[in-house]
Order: sequence, then C-alpha cells, then structure tokens
Amino acid sequence: MNFSDLEKTGLGKIVQLVADFSITNLIIDSRKLVLSEGALFFAINGPRNDGHNYISDLYNLGIRQFVIEKNIDIQNFPKASFFLTIHAVDVIQQLAAIHRSEFAIPIIGITGSNGKTIIKEWSFQLLSPDYNIAKNPGSYNSQTGVPLSVWAIQPYHQLGIFEAGISQPGEMIRLQKIIRPTIGIFTTIGTAHDEGFENVELKISEKLKLFDGVEKLIYCSDHELIHKAIVKKNIPKLSWGRNAGADVQIHSTSTLYKILFQSKKIELIIPFQDSASIENTLHCIALMLHLGYDSHVIQNRINGLKPVSMRMELKEAINQCQVIDDTYNNDLAGLQISLDFLATLQKKKVVILSDVLQTGLPDHELAKIISTILLKKDIHELVAIGPVLKSQRQFFSGIPYTTFFLSTEEFLNQFDFTSLFNKLILVKGARVFQFEKIVHRLQRKVHGTVMLIDMGKLVHNMNYFKSKLKPGVKIMAMVKAFAYGSGSEEVASLLQYHRVDYLGVAYADEGVELRKKNITLPIMVMNPTEESFASLILQNLEPVIYNLKTLQSLVKFLGHRKAYIHLEVETGLNRLGLEENDLDEVIATLKSNPEIQVRSVFSHLSGSDEKIHDGFSKEQFDRYQKFYQRLSKDLSTKPLRHILNSAGILRFPDFQMDMVRLGIGLYGVDPTEENFNGLEMAATLKTVISQIKKIKAGDTIGYGRRGVAKQDMTTATIAIGYADGFSRSFSNGKGVVLVSGKKVPVVGNVNMDMTMIDITGIYAAEGEEVIIFGEGLPIKEVANNAGTIPYEILTNTSERVKRVFVSEGI
Repeated sequence: MNFSDLEKTGLGKIVQLVADFSITNLIIDSRKLVLSEGALFFAINGPRNDGHNYISDLYNLGIRQFVIEKNIDIQNFPKASFFLTIHAVDVIQQLAAIHRSEFAIPIIGITGSNGKTIIKEWSFQLLSPDYNIAKNPGSYNSQTGVPLSVWAIQPYHQLGIFEAGISQPGEMIRLQKIIRPTIGIFTTIGTAHDEGFENVELKISEKLKLFDGVEKLIYCSDHELIHKAIVKKNIPKLSWGRNAGADVQIHSTSTLYKILFQSKKIELIIPFQDSASIENTLHCIALMLHLGYDSHVIQNRINGLKPVSMRMELKEAINQCQVIDDTYNNDLAGLQISLDFLATLQKKKVVILSDVLQTGLPDHELAKIISTILLKKDIHELVAIGPVLKSQRQFFSGIPYTTFFLSTEEFLNQFDFTSLFNKLILVKGARVFQFEKIVHRLQRKVHGTVMLIDMGKLVHNMNYFKSKLKPGVKIMAMVKAFAYGSGSEEVASLLQYHRVDYLGVAYADEGVELRKKNITLPIMVMNPTEESFASLILQNLEPVIYNLKTLQSLVKFLGHRKAYIHLEVETGLNRLGLEENDLDEVIATLKSNPEIQVRSVFSHLSGSDEKIHDGFSKEQFDRYQKFYQRLSKDLSTKPLRHILNSAGILRFPDFQMDMVRLGIGLYGVDPTEENFNGLEMAATLKTVISQIKKIKAGDTIGYGRRGVAKQDMTTATIAIGYADGFSRSFSNGKGVVLVSGKKVPVVGNVNMDMTMIDITGIYAAEGEEVIIFGEGLPIKEVANNAGTIPYEILTNTSERVKRVFVSEGI
C-alpha cells in the first residue's frame, strides 16, 4: 500500500502529497521511530501527549509521511506528505486489517481476563520449532498494540499468535477485524475492567466477539459462564475440563494428568503446582492436541517451558527470604492466582499489596473481599499500600500483622526491612504504584555486575546511520561475537523487528543459535568450515567463500543442491579473500554449478577510520570494482556490492553501493577520529561496591602487593574482575571507574572477581553503583586507558555478566 492509498480507507483526505512511498513502518512513538522512506508517523492527540508536537523533530530526522488529526502549517514541511483524519487510531487499525487480509496463514487469537500473555508466549515456545511465528511483543494487546503487532506479519511467517485485551464494550469487534483468528483461546473471566461493563455476562459476550468465524475455540468448560455463552453462540469449540462433557477430559493425581481426547488416552506430567500455571499449560496442551501433536512431543516441549517476563517470578531476597515478583498488574482474579502460587511454598507468608484499581466496587466492599481472600490463604503479614486499603484497615484485623502506607515511597522510607527474615514475600501491585522499586529493595544481589543494553538507543543509532545512506542502500547488521558483547538473540530480534536486510555472524554456530531463536532474516557466515556445511544448509545460512579450497569443498558437499554464497575479495587487508588470480577458476566453477548463487561480493577497507589511509582506501575500492565488474560480466549476474563498515559509512558516502555493514556503530561507538555527533552509547557496564576499607600509609593492597598506600587512603572493592572482562591491564592506576560521578583509579592488580579502587575524599557507600563504562565514562576513554580499542572492551565482557535489556516499549 502506498501513501496515496490512504484515501481509499474513507477515513480522511490527503492535504499534501510530495512523494508516493510504499508504507513499510507504522510509528506512534517518536522515540521508537524507524527511519525509512516508507515510515508513516501517526500524530495522535491523546489525553497525556500530543503527537503533533513531535512532527518537526521527526521531519528533521527524515520522516516524510504523516497522519494528522488537526490542521497544522504544512508549509513548514515542504518535503513531507500529510493525511488528515479525525481519528488516527482508526487509520492504524484499518491499515493493519488490510495487511492481515493479504495473508492466509492460520492465526491464533487469545483473550480473557488472566493468562493471555503467558499462553501466547508459551504457545510460541511450544510451536516455534515447527513454524515461523508472528506475535505481539510483550503484552501489546491494546487498540494500538494489536494493529502494530499484526502489521509485523511478513511473507515468511507461517503462523500468527495474537492476544487482545479490552476495557469496554465495542472494542473487541475492532480488534477482531484486525486479527481475524482461525483458532481461538478464551482463558478466564475475572474482575479486571469490570467498571466498563454492566455485568460479567456482557463482558464475556464482548470478549467472544474476537472469535467470530473461528474454525475452533479452545476453552475450559469448567468455567460455567464461559461455557454457557459459547454454547449459546454456537461457536465451533474444543473444550477441556474435568467434566464428562468436555472434548478433552482431564483427570489428575498430583502432577500426572490423564487425558482422554478423541477416544485416545494419554498421560502427561505438568511441571507446575500452582493452579494458574496448570490451567495455562492445559490450554496449550489442548491447542497442541488440536494441531495434531502426539503426546511424546507435547511432553518434551512442556518440560522446556520457560518463565514469561513481567509475570510472577520467584527470586532470592534479603535475610534468607524469597520474593515473588508479580508487579505486572493487580486485580481480584490476579490476586487469587498469585495467592494460589504462594500457597504451594512452605514459609511464613507476607503479602505486600497495592490498592486494587478499576473494579467498580465501593471501597468497603472491595476491602471486605480482599480480606476474605487473604484470610483463606493463611497470610502471616500484610503490608497494604494505597489510600483505599489504608482507609479500610478495619477489615484486615484478622491477619496477625498488618501495616498500612499511603504510597510506595512512604513504605520504602519507613518500613523496617530487618523484620523480614526467612519469609516468603508476595509483591503484588498495580503498575502505577511502581512496585518494581520494592522488588529491587528486597532482592538479594547475587552478582552486582550487569551490562545494560538500551534498545531505544540501538534503534536511534540504526536510524542515525540510515540517515547517512542513499535511497535503496541495504543494511547488514553484524551480530557476531555475542553481538559485540550485547547479547545476540535480543539484539537480532530487535533488528528483525525493525527490518534490517541482513545479519552477519562470524561462525556457523552463531547463526544456528539465531535460527533456534526464530530469527528468519538472511544470515551471512563470515568464517565457514567444511564441518559446518551441513548445519549451514540445514539452517539456510549463507557462507562466505574466501578461497578456492572452500568453494571446491562446498561444491563437492552440495552435490547439486541449491545454496547461496557470498564472495570475499582481497583488496589489501591481507587477511582473508579471493585473489585476482583466482578469478578465472572461481568463474569457471560457478558457471558449471549454477545451483550455487552468489548473493553478494564484498571486501574490507583496511583503514576506513583514519584520514591518513584515505588514498589507500580509494585504491582498495578501485581493485574491488575491477574484480566485481569482471565477475558480474562473465556470470551475467549482479550480486549485491558492499565494502563499508561503520567507519566507512560515516566517511565514504561515495562507496556505499548496494549494501553496507553496520557493526560497532550500532552500539553507539564512533570508530573514526573525526568524532561524529549523533550516536548514543547503547551499553553501560556497571557493578557495585562490595566493601570499603581505610588503609594506612605504607600498607599494601591486593595480590603481589602491587598497590602501595603512599598516605592514608580509602579503598573500595568492586564486584568485577578479569573473569568478567575487566582486563588486568587496568591494574595499578591504568584503569579508572566512575563513583558518585567522579573518576577514580584502580589500586593494585585486578583480581579474577574483584578490583580495588581509590575513593579517598569521595563519599560512597557499600552497595553503591560503579560505572565501568557508560555515561560520564565513554568506552573510547576506557579503551585508551588499556591501550586497546572499544571493540575489545565490548566483546571481552564475559557472558557471566547479566545482560539487562531496557526499553520503554518496542
């Protein structure tokens, strides 16, 4: 669909048309834009923010297509096209519905009050070995989240799994037109958003509108109201339950579940004990039975189910306690589920609970219901946070210990955390209360060293480099070496979501791992070996051929099977690459083996980052062109051409050709000597102070007694060492770290797991954060201190250092 086709929706009119680009990306958040000529920004005038305020900034960044809800002075944007509508969200939904209609793949639609995201994510885990799957990122299930998720369906997808959430009548029918599921799953019905509906029957009826036209609706017939509504609507169904009338009959003893389906008896072990996880698993089992999976496959796959983030997570806590992190949302049904999980664990139980919002109940009735639920679950202590619970404290007198606070901040400042010893703590709160701060305070810090990866900054950097490219130039993003230390799977998933053209890895096993994580982008493997040919072909990976021996071995291995390859040309780096005198034999081999297709021909510039080498870079480019022209002429083909890395993109715009390779620049490192502005460092490595010591003049510090106190000093031991990637070359003052915003030197030798630093004259406390590199301490400076380059600093960060990926939304 092109921009001019927006008028065919009947939802508005074009008020300025400059260039009629195809629409490729839908953007509602200016912080998460994808810079491409097909990007379309929707300026939504919402209750808290007005998207029209960001049009000027986005225009300056290169966005050229806008949907607007009010008249603006479009003369200020002569190169942009504008579509005026009353409701931009209507346009997003209509575009997504049109996009959905172009695909005939099966779609699983999920709704209900609880468990939507978990069932979606678990269904994805269970089915992804067999399908390329499109799904909502996170819990992107709203009136804008659903269309943005469905828009991500691509021709290579074989299945879609989308959840849908509503808060009032009339919303589900809009989402149904976008998702159009062929298979449905109805989870549960609870009290969330009750205030938007007259009664529970109306809420069920509204949610069921998602399943208009489904081939089969999966649900638990033990939920009587849901069962009656489905039967009344005569929706084709696959019910499961413990009753004799269910299509999938369930009988259980402990963790063993005996299942009767289509006259076949199977037995499965469900590796969970809490009722919510069991019910979610049974929904997934019913789905797999419907899709024809046998019991052995089902058992193997449910054994490997992984926890879903932003849901209940059991974590080690301070004072020999454990904390259940359920800070995702808070409603009455969710509270019951959380308490069921709590009941399976044997310790004195503490509940830290926020006000339950959006129930539509009077405060006293709500408090009475909550107290009844808590008393039934043998809760030892209640910490209640919020004005409603505090005002209704009289209802909680039956709980042995209770304390009440108006806000999360008041609790954090006044509560005696030493009173919590060897207890099980449920932290359950609505998002607005920011209970993640409580979990952070309670959680035991096992290893204080983490690398934070800001996904928003990765996208910013990608767009920065895109702004330097000529129209039509493709991007190959390099994710080799654990994505420069940042985490290959997570970074590759982000890049796939934002539609880069290619990924590049160093070795075949890196590509295989990405394929296992549902990365479907084309992947170039820089260093293939004969031993890896089988996995290369099996996983649809594309090897680089850099010598005749490898090419001949591949021909022998393939035996006339089809394969895509990339040719690396030697132009002066003198590392790997085909020489000019190899060209005749390369051409002859490829001519006699037409099943081998050359996807690209590339080379490397030896000194693209330094001006002193510009003359040699031009020589390399000319050598490459000569090789390519001869090859393409004799083979009558025009493979993609690329020679530029991150530095080259910034310094040699005339050498861009068909594609560029974006590596360390994606992570915010400027590899040139010019210091280009506009990049943002995406990675921050930080640790904590384990202990602070007072050292007397003349005393020594650390192994080998290399650190000597020339005068009285204060040292801090930080929780990072060379096993974490903090090099021993930082020893004895060569390295510095950031404490309280000030740079302080390393004292003595860097140890395997610890390092001592001089904090004399600086206020600091044990447990305080220490920046190894990041804001205030650029990675370039850190690399210079070690006499190395930023590449080494990033890639040396050990995989034992936890990666934490942060983003305000995808």
